[in-house]
Amino acid sequence: MNRSLLQWIMAGAALILVLAVPLLLSNYPYWLHVAIVGFFYAILASSWTLLAGHAGQFSFGHMAFMAIAAYTTGILGRDLGLPPVAGIIVGTLLSGFVGLIVGFLCLRLRRTYLALFTIAFSEILRLSLNSELDLTGGPNGLHLERLLETTSRVPYYYIMLGLLLASLAFMYWLARSRFGLFFRAIREDEEAAAAMGVHVVRYKIMVFVITSMIAGLAGAVEAHYIEFITPNILIIAQMSLVIAMAVIGGIESLVGAAIGAILVQFALEFLREIPLPEALMPWVVEMGPRLEAIGLGVGEHGILTNAWRLVVFGLVLMLTLRFARNGLIFPIIDRLFRQRARKETVAKRVQAGEVEP
Repeated sequence: MNRSLLQWIMAGAALILVLAVPLLLSNYPYWLHVAIVGFFYAILASSWTLLAGHAGQFSFGHMAFMAIAAYTTGILGRDLGLPPVAGIIVGTLLSGFVGLIVGFLCLRLRRTYLALFTIAFSEILRLSLNSELDLTGGPNGLHLERLLETTSRVPYYYIMLGLLLASLAFMYWLARSRFGLFFRAIREDEEAAAAMGVHVVRYKIMVFVITSMIAGLAGAVEAHYIEFITPNILIIAQMSLVIAMAVIGGIESLVGAAIGAILVQFALEFLREIPLPEALMPWVVEMGPRLEAIGLGVGEHGILTNAWRLVVFGLVLMLTLRFARNGLIFPIIDRLFRQRARKETVAKRVQAGEVEP
Protein backbone atom coordinates (compact mmCIF):
# COMPACT_ATOMS: atom_id res chain seq x y z
CA MET A 1 0.00 0.00 0.00
CA ASN A 2 1.19 3.50 -0.82
CA ARG A 3 2.74 5.08 2.28
CA SER A 4 0.94 8.39 1.72
CA LEU A 5 -2.42 6.60 1.50
CA LEU A 6 -1.62 4.68 4.68
CA GLN A 7 -0.86 7.94 6.47
CA TRP A 8 -4.20 9.41 5.44
CA ILE A 9 -5.98 6.26 6.59
CA MET A 10 -4.28 6.43 10.00
CA ALA A 11 -5.12 10.12 10.36
CA GLY A 12 -8.75 9.47 9.40
CA ALA A 13 -9.00 6.56 11.83
CA ALA A 14 -7.57 8.72 14.63
CA LEU A 15 -10.11 11.48 13.89
CA ILE A 16 -13.01 8.99 13.86
CA LEU A 17 -11.80 7.54 17.16
CA VAL A 18 -11.63 10.99 18.76
CA LEU A 19 -15.12 11.86 17.51
CA ALA A 20 -16.47 8.56 18.87
CA VAL A 21 -15.02 8.98 22.36
CA PRO A 22 -18.32 10.24 23.90
CA LEU A 23 -19.98 7.00 22.75
CA LEU A 24 -17.16 4.88 24.13
CA LEU A 25 -17.22 6.72 27.46
CA SER A 26 -21.00 7.04 27.75
CA ASN A 27 -20.93 5.04 31.01
CA TYR A 28 -17.85 6.87 32.33
CA PRO A 29 -18.74 10.58 32.57
CA TYR A 30 -15.72 11.33 34.75
CA TRP A 31 -13.29 10.20 32.05
CA LEU A 32 -15.19 12.30 29.53
CA HIS A 33 -14.55 15.24 31.85
CA VAL A 34 -10.85 14.31 31.94
CA ALA A 35 -10.81 14.36 28.12
CA ILE A 36 -12.37 17.87 28.06
CA VAL A 37 -9.78 19.15 30.54
CA GLY A 38 -7.11 17.40 28.46
CA PHE A 39 -8.22 19.35 25.38
CA PHE A 40 -7.98 22.56 27.40
CA TYR A 41 -4.40 21.81 28.42
CA ALA A 42 -3.63 20.72 24.85
CA ILE A 43 -4.57 24.21 23.59
CA LEU A 44 -2.38 25.82 26.23
CA ALA A 45 0.57 23.48 25.58
CA SER A 46 0.44 23.80 21.79
CA SER A 47 0.13 27.59 21.89
CA TRP A 48 3.05 27.75 24.34
CA THR A 49 4.98 25.57 21.88
CA LEU A 50 4.34 28.13 19.12
CA LEU A 51 5.68 30.85 21.41
CA ALA A 52 8.69 29.02 22.87
CA GLY A 53 9.47 26.22 20.43
CA HIS A 54 8.97 28.18 17.21
CA ALA A 55 9.68 31.77 18.23
CA GLY A 56 12.09 31.10 21.10
CA GLN A 57 10.22 33.29 23.64
CA PHE A 58 10.15 31.47 26.99
CA SER A 59 7.15 32.80 28.93
CA PHE A 60 5.50 31.88 32.23
CA GLY A 61 2.45 34.04 31.53
CA HIS A 62 0.11 31.63 29.76
CA MET A 63 -1.99 30.85 32.82
CA ALA A 64 -2.19 34.57 33.60
CA PHE A 65 -3.71 35.37 30.19
CA MET A 66 -6.04 32.42 30.58
CA ALA A 67 -7.17 33.79 33.96
CA ILE A 68 -7.64 37.33 32.59
CA ALA A 69 -10.13 36.09 29.99
CA ALA A 70 -11.90 33.76 32.44
CA TYR A 71 -12.33 36.41 35.13
CA THR A 72 -13.37 39.00 32.54
CA THR A 73 -16.20 36.92 31.14
CA GLY A 74 -17.28 35.91 34.66
CA ILE A 75 -17.37 39.47 35.99
CA LEU A 76 -19.14 40.83 32.89
CA GLY A 77 -21.74 38.11 33.13
CA ARG A 78 -22.31 38.66 36.84
CA ASP A 79 -22.34 42.46 36.92
CA LEU A 80 -23.61 43.42 33.44
CA GLY A 81 -25.58 40.33 32.46
CA LEU A 82 -23.42 39.81 29.37
CA PRO A 83 -24.06 36.43 27.66
CA PRO A 84 -21.23 33.86 27.94
CA VAL A 85 -20.34 34.01 24.24
CA ALA A 86 -20.00 37.80 24.30
CA GLY A 87 -18.02 37.57 27.55
CA ILE A 88 -15.66 35.02 26.00
CA ILE A 89 -15.02 37.32 23.03
CA VAL A 90 -14.35 40.33 25.27
CA GLY A 91 -12.13 38.28 27.58
CA THR A 92 -10.11 36.94 24.64
CA LEU A 93 -9.60 40.45 23.24
CA LEU A 94 -8.57 41.74 26.67
CA SER A 95 -6.02 38.93 26.98
CA GLY A 96 -4.54 39.99 23.66
CA PHE A 97 -4.48 43.65 24.73
CA VAL A 98 -2.70 42.84 27.99
CA GLY A 99 -0.33 40.61 26.02
CA LEU A 100 0.38 43.58 23.75
CA ILE A 101 1.26 45.78 26.75
CA VAL A 102 3.48 43.09 28.27
CA GLY A 103 5.14 42.60 24.89
CA PHE A 104 5.93 46.29 24.49
CA LEU A 105 7.39 46.37 27.98
CA CYS A 106 9.69 43.37 27.89
CA LEU A 107 10.05 41.83 24.43
CA ARG A 108 12.81 44.26 23.51
CA LEU A 109 14.86 42.46 26.16
CA ARG A 110 16.47 39.03 26.12
CA ARG A 111 14.61 35.75 26.73
CA THR A 112 15.65 35.46 30.38
CA TYR A 113 14.05 38.79 31.20
CA LEU A 114 10.81 37.72 29.52
CA ALA A 115 10.64 34.63 31.75
CA LEU A 116 11.33 36.67 34.89
CA PHE A 117 8.89 39.40 33.88
CA THR A 118 6.05 36.96 33.19
CA ILE A 119 6.65 35.13 36.49
CA ALA A 120 6.37 38.46 38.32
CA PHE A 121 3.33 39.47 36.24
CA SER A 122 1.53 36.20 37.02
CA GLU A 123 2.26 36.49 40.73
CA ILE A 124 1.09 40.12 40.86
CA LEU A 125 -2.12 39.13 39.08
CA ARG A 126 -2.68 36.20 41.46
CA LEU A 127 -2.22 38.40 44.53
CA SER A 128 -4.53 41.05 43.05
CA LEU A 129 -7.26 38.50 42.34
CA ASN A 130 -6.86 37.15 45.88
CA SER A 131 -7.22 40.55 47.50
CA GLU A 132 -10.14 41.95 45.47
CA LEU A 133 -12.92 40.18 47.39
CA ASP A 134 -15.78 42.31 46.05
CA LEU A 135 -14.74 42.07 42.41
CA THR A 136 -13.27 38.58 42.02
CA GLY A 137 -14.42 36.73 45.13
CA GLY A 138 -10.84 36.52 46.37
CA PRO A 139 -9.66 33.07 47.46
CA ASN A 140 -13.28 31.86 47.47
CA GLY A 141 -13.31 32.08 43.68
CA LEU A 142 -15.76 33.37 41.11
CA HIS A 143 -18.82 31.49 39.87
CA LEU A 144 -19.62 31.70 36.17
CA GLU A 145 -22.77 31.12 34.17
CA ARG A 146 -23.08 27.81 32.39
CA LEU A 147 -22.20 28.03 28.70
CA LEU A 148 -24.97 25.64 27.63
CA GLU A 149 -28.29 24.84 29.24
CA THR A 150 -27.51 21.16 29.63
CA THR A 151 -25.99 18.89 32.23
CA SER A 152 -24.46 16.61 29.61
CA ARG A 153 -20.72 16.80 29.05
CA VAL A 154 -20.93 15.65 25.43
CA PRO A 155 -21.58 19.12 23.88
CA TYR A 156 -18.65 20.53 25.87
CA TYR A 157 -16.48 17.71 24.59
CA TYR A 158 -17.15 18.64 20.97
CA ILE A 159 -16.85 22.38 21.67
CA MET A 160 -13.44 21.97 23.27
CA LEU A 161 -12.35 19.48 20.60
CA GLY A 162 -13.42 21.90 17.85
CA LEU A 163 -11.58 24.71 19.59
CA LEU A 164 -8.44 22.57 19.80
CA LEU A 165 -8.58 21.55 16.12
CA ALA A 166 -9.28 25.11 14.97
CA SER A 167 -6.43 26.56 17.04
CA LEU A 168 -4.04 23.84 15.82
CA ALA A 169 -5.03 24.49 12.20
CA PHE A 170 -4.49 28.24 12.61
CA MET A 171 -1.15 27.84 14.41
CA TYR A 172 0.02 25.26 11.85
CA TRP A 173 -0.82 27.67 9.03
CA LEU A 174 0.97 30.46 10.87
CA ALA A 175 4.06 28.30 11.50
CA ARG A 176 4.20 27.29 7.81
CA SER A 177 3.73 30.84 6.53
CA ARG A 178 6.37 33.53 6.05
CA PHE A 179 5.57 34.67 9.60
CA GLY A 180 6.61 31.26 10.89
CA LEU A 181 9.86 31.59 8.98
CA PHE A 182 10.48 34.92 10.71
CA PHE A 183 9.65 33.36 14.10
CA ARG A 184 12.20 30.57 13.59
CA ALA A 185 14.82 33.03 12.36
CA ILE A 186 14.37 35.06 15.56
CA ARG A 187 14.59 31.88 17.62
CA GLU A 188 17.88 30.87 16.03
CA ASP A 189 19.65 34.25 15.97
CA GLU A 190 17.99 37.60 16.59
CA GLU A 191 20.96 39.63 15.35
CA ALA A 192 21.20 37.67 12.09
CA ALA A 193 17.44 37.95 11.56
CA ALA A 194 17.55 41.71 12.12
CA ALA A 195 20.48 41.99 9.71
CA MET A 196 18.40 40.22 7.04
CA GLY A 197 15.59 42.76 7.44
CA VAL A 198 13.29 41.01 9.93
CA HIS A 199 11.60 43.45 12.32
CA VAL A 200 12.46 41.38 15.41
CA VAL A 201 10.45 43.23 18.05
CA ARG A 202 7.34 43.44 15.84
CA TYR A 203 7.20 39.70 15.22
CA LYS A 204 8.04 38.83 18.82
CA ILE A 205 5.12 40.95 19.97
CA MET A 206 2.92 39.46 17.24
CA VAL A 207 3.43 35.86 18.31
CA PHE A 208 3.13 36.83 21.98
CA VAL A 209 -0.25 38.52 21.42
CA ILE A 210 -1.57 35.65 19.29
CA THR A 211 -0.65 32.99 21.84
CA SER A 212 -2.02 35.16 24.66
CA MET A 213 -5.39 35.35 22.89
CA ILE A 214 -5.45 31.60 22.24
CA ALA A 215 -4.72 30.92 25.92
CA GLY A 216 -7.40 33.43 26.91
CA LEU A 217 -9.99 31.86 24.61
CA ALA A 218 -9.31 28.39 26.00
CA GLY A 219 -9.45 29.67 29.58
CA ALA A 220 -12.73 31.53 29.10
CA VAL A 221 -14.47 28.52 27.54
CA GLU A 222 -13.06 26.16 30.19
CA ALA A 223 -14.19 28.47 33.00
CA HIS A 224 -17.76 28.46 31.70
CA TYR A 225 -17.61 24.68 31.51
CA ILE A 226 -16.30 24.29 35.08
CA GLU A 227 -18.50 27.24 36.20
CA PHE A 228 -15.88 28.27 38.73
CA ILE A 229 -12.39 29.77 38.84
CA THR A 230 -10.01 30.66 41.67
CA PRO A 231 -6.66 32.50 41.80
CA ASN A 232 -4.95 29.15 42.53
CA ILE A 233 -4.93 28.48 38.80
CA LEU A 234 -2.09 31.02 38.63
CA ILE A 235 0.34 29.21 40.89
CA ILE A 236 3.68 28.43 39.27
CA ALA A 237 2.99 24.68 39.46
CA GLN A 238 0.13 25.03 36.96
CA MET A 239 2.30 26.88 34.45
CA SER A 240 5.07 24.35 35.00
CA LEU A 241 2.58 21.58 34.19
CA VAL A 242 1.77 23.20 30.82
CA ILE A 243 5.47 23.55 30.00
CA ALA A 244 6.13 19.94 31.03
CA MET A 245 3.28 18.74 28.80
CA ALA A 246 4.80 20.61 25.85
CA VAL A 247 8.27 19.21 26.58
CA ILE A 248 7.02 15.63 26.85
CA GLY A 249 5.01 15.97 23.62
CA GLY A 250 7.71 17.81 21.68
CA ILE A 251 8.56 21.46 22.14
CA GLU A 252 8.89 22.09 18.39
CA SER A 253 5.74 20.21 17.38
CA LEU A 254 2.28 21.74 17.79
CA VAL A 255 0.48 18.41 17.38
CA GLY A 256 3.04 16.60 19.54
CA ALA A 257 2.56 19.10 22.37
CA ALA A 258 -1.23 18.78 22.13
CA ILE A 259 -1.15 14.97 22.20
CA GLY A 260 1.40 15.06 25.01
CA ALA A 261 -0.89 17.28 27.09
CA ILE A 262 -3.86 14.95 26.62
CA LEU A 263 -1.82 11.84 27.47
CA VAL A 264 -0.26 13.48 30.53
CA GLN A 265 -3.69 14.58 31.78
CA PHE A 266 -5.04 11.02 31.50
CA ALA A 267 -1.86 9.56 33.02
CA LEU A 268 -2.09 11.86 36.04
CA GLU A 269 -5.65 10.68 36.64
CA PHE A 270 -4.69 7.02 36.27
CA LEU A 271 -1.86 7.54 38.75
CA ARG A 272 -4.10 8.88 41.51
CA GLU A 273 -4.03 5.42 43.06
CA ILE A 274 -0.98 3.24 42.44
CA PRO A 275 -0.96 -0.30 43.90
CA LEU A 276 2.40 -1.36 45.29
CA PRO A 277 4.00 -4.78 44.64
CA GLU A 278 4.01 -7.07 47.65
CA ALA A 279 7.82 -7.19 47.63
CA LEU A 280 8.00 -3.46 48.42
CA MET A 281 5.59 -3.49 51.34
CA PRO A 282 8.23 -4.26 54.07
CA TRP A 283 10.32 -1.31 52.87
CA VAL A 284 7.26 0.95 52.78
CA VAL A 285 6.27 -0.03 56.32
CA GLU A 286 9.79 0.70 57.55
CA MET A 287 9.99 4.06 55.73
CA GLY A 288 6.38 5.03 56.51
CA PRO A 289 7.04 7.92 58.95
CA ARG A 290 9.70 9.46 56.69
CA LEU A 291 7.46 9.23 53.65
CA GLU A 292 4.56 10.81 55.53
CA ALA A 293 6.83 13.67 56.62
CA ILE A 294 7.35 14.72 52.99
CA GLY A 295 3.72 14.16 51.98
CA LEU A 296 4.18 10.78 50.27
CA GLY A 297 1.86 8.51 52.21
CA VAL A 298 0.61 4.99 51.62
CA GLY A 299 -3.03 4.07 52.17
CA GLU A 300 -4.70 0.78 52.90
CA HIS A 301 -3.84 -2.34 50.90
CA GLY A 302 -0.61 -0.73 49.63
CA ILE A 303 -2.24 2.03 47.58
CA LEU A 304 -0.01 5.06 47.08
CA THR A 305 -1.61 8.41 47.82
CA ASN A 306 -2.17 11.23 45.36
CA ALA A 307 1.20 12.96 45.84
CA TRP A 308 3.10 9.97 44.43
CA ARG A 309 1.77 10.61 40.93
CA LEU A 310 3.75 13.85 40.84
CA VAL A 311 6.90 11.88 41.67
CA VAL A 312 6.25 9.54 38.74
CA PHE A 313 5.45 12.49 36.48
CA GLY A 314 8.65 14.27 37.49
CA LEU A 315 10.68 11.13 36.80
CA VAL A 316 9.18 10.83 33.30
CA LEU A 317 9.94 14.49 32.66
CA MET A 318 13.59 14.14 33.74
CA LEU A 319 14.08 11.06 31.56
CA THR A 320 12.52 12.88 28.62
CA LEU A 321 14.83 15.86 29.02
CA ARG A 322 17.85 13.58 29.30
CA PHE A 323 17.20 10.99 26.60
CA ALA A 324 14.47 12.40 24.31
CA ARG A 325 14.95 16.14 23.90
CA ASN A 326 12.49 16.21 21.00
CA GLY A 327 9.83 14.78 23.29
CA LEU A 328 8.16 11.38 23.36
CA ILE A 329 5.37 12.07 20.86
CA PHE A 330 7.08 14.13 18.18
CA PRO A 331 9.51 11.35 17.06
CA ILE A 332 6.52 9.04 16.48
CA ILE A 333 4.68 11.67 14.43
CA ASP A 334 7.86 12.48 12.53
CA ARG A 335 8.44 8.84 11.65
CA LEU A 336 4.85 8.20 10.57
CA PHE A 337 4.07 11.37 8.62
CA ARG A 338 7.19 13.39 7.81
CA GLN A 339 9.90 10.89 6.97
CA ARG A 340 8.75 10.49 3.35
CA ALA A 341 8.65 14.25 2.77
CA ARG A 342 12.11 14.65 4.28
CA LYS A 343 13.54 11.90 2.06
CA GLU A 344 12.01 13.47 -1.05
CA THR A 345 13.49 16.86 -0.12
CA VAL A 346 16.94 15.36 0.38
CA ALA A 347 16.67 13.48 -2.93
CA LYS A 348 15.80 16.71 -4.77
CA ARG A 349 18.76 18.49 -3.23
CA VAL A 350 21.10 15.67 -4.22
CA GLN A 351 19.69 15.66 -7.73
CA ALA A 352 20.10 19.43 -7.99
CA GLY A 353 23.71 19.13 -6.83
CA GLU A 354 24.47 16.62 -9.56
CA VAL A 355 23.34 19.01 -12.34
CA GLU A 356 26.22 20.62 -14.14
CA PRO A 357 26.27 24.42 -13.83
